[in-house]
Amino acid sequence: MVSSFFGLLMSRLLGSGWWRRFHVRAALWGTAVTVLVLLGGSALIVPVEENAPDASITSFPRAVWWAIETATTVGYGDLYPVTALGRVIAAVVMLAGITTFSVVTAAVATWFVGRAAHDIHHLGATLHDFTQEREQALAREMRAVHDRFDHIERLLRDRQQR
Repeated sequence: MVSSFFGLLMSRLLGSGWWRRFHVRAALWGTAVTVLVLLGGSALIVPVEENAPDASITSFPRAVWWAIETATTVGYGDLYPVTALGRVIAAVVMLAGITTFSVVTAAVATWFVGRAAHDIHHLGATLHDFTQEREQALAREMRAVHDRFDHIERLLRDRQQR
C-alpha cells in the first residue's frame, strides 16, 4: 500500500507542469546564486588578500578564477587564501558552490527522471489499451466458436431426432 501510494504521489508530482516549472526555476535560481557568490566572493577576497604576505589572490581576475576553482572544488592549489578572513570567505564560497551545483544537478536529474517516468506511464497505458483490445477480440472469437459449436450440436440433435 505504501509503495503504491508513493508511486502515485511521485507520478502526480513528476507529471505535473508545476513540478517541471519548479525545477527549472530552481536550476535558474541556483545558477544565479552561484554567479553572485562567485562574483561576491571574488570582490570580497581581493581587498582581504592583496596586501597579505605570500598572497596569491591579488587581482579581481585571479580572484574570479580562484572562486570558480573553489566553488567547483577543483582547487588546483595555484591560488589560495592566506588570511583567516580569506579562509572564511573561501569556506562560504565552497559551501555555496557545492550546494548550488547540487541543486542544479538534482533539478536536471529530476527532469530526466520525470520525463522517463512520463514515457513509461504512456507506454504502460498503451500496453494496457492494446491488451484490452486483444482480450476483447479473443472473447469475440471465443463467442463465435461457442456459437458455432452450439449450431453444430443443434444440427446433430435435429438429425438424431429424425
